[in-house]
Amino acid sequence: MDEWMREKETAEAAAEAAGEAAHELFRAEFDTDTKDGKTDYVTTADHEAQEAAVGAVRDAFPDDGIVAEEGDAAKTVPEGGRFWVIDPIDGTSNFVRGMPVWTSSVGLVVDGEPVAAANYMPAVGDIYVAGADGMRLNGDTVGVSDATDHETFSVVPTVWWEHHRRDEFAEVSRRIVTEFGDLLRVGSAQASLSMLASGAVEGVVTNVEVEPWDSVAGVHMVRSGGGVVTDAEGRRWTTGSEGLVASNGEDHGAVLGTVTDL
Repeated sequence: MDEWMREKETAEAAAEAAGEAAHELFRAEFDTDTKDGKTDYVTTADHEAQEAAVGAVRDAFPDDGIVAEEGDAAKTVPEGGRFWVIDPIDGTSNFVRGMPVWTSSVGLVVDGEPVAAANYMPAVGDIYVAGADGMRLNGDTVGVSDATDHETFSVVPTVWWEHHRRDEFAEVSRRIVTEFGDLLRVGSAQASLSMLASGAVEGVVTNVEVEPWDSVAGVHMVRSGGGVVTDAEGRRWTTGSEGLVASNGEDHGAVLGTVTDL
C-alpha cells in the first residue's frame, strides 16, 4: 500500500478543487492585476482557486502548514514539519491570454522532502498524480522518456528570467537549439515538469531561483517517474536550491550543460 495514500488523495482533491474554481473563470470576465512586473499577473481566479485548494487541505489535515503563492500565506518551506505547497494557477499569463496550458498544483513536503503531489490542467483535461507508488497521468502509470540520444531530446527553458538576466535566457536557448532536438516554451513550470515525468519531453531547465509553488509538485513527479532533478551545479535539488535542472536521467550531464557557467 502507498505509504502516503491519504496525502496523495488529498493533493489530488485539492488540485482538482483549485482547477475547477479557476476553470469557471477561464476565458470569462475576471479582474487582473500585476505584482512584480508588467506580465506578472494575478487574477481573481488565482485567489478563488487558492481558497479552494486550501479548504480541501484543511478538511483533511487541519494541523499541517500551508505555503502558497498568493495572499499572506507563507512563502518558504521550513526544513522540518509537514507543509502543503500550493500554486492555484501556474501559468497565469497563459490563463489571462486564454491559452489552455496552465496548472493547479498541490504538493506535500515532509521534513524538506516532497512525498505526494498532483498537477491538474483542467483546460486540457489532464491530471498528473505522484506518490510512493509512482507516477500516473489520468489514472494510467507513466514514466520518463527512454530516449538516450540527447540530440533527439526536447528541452524546456522555464521560470521566466528577469529583464536584467535575459542574456542568460538567450544563451540557454542557444545551447538548447544547438545541442538538442528541439526547444519548447510551455509557460508553466509545473506543466513542463509534469510533461517530463510522463515522457513527453526530456529536459526542463533554469538557472534562476525557483519558488516552491513552481517546483515542488513537479520535482516529485519527475523523480517518481524515474527522472533526475538537480540544481544548476548538479547537486540533488532541494527547496532551497539555486536553479533547477530536470531530465529523464539518460544524459543528465548534457541537459545540465545548458545552464552551467552563465
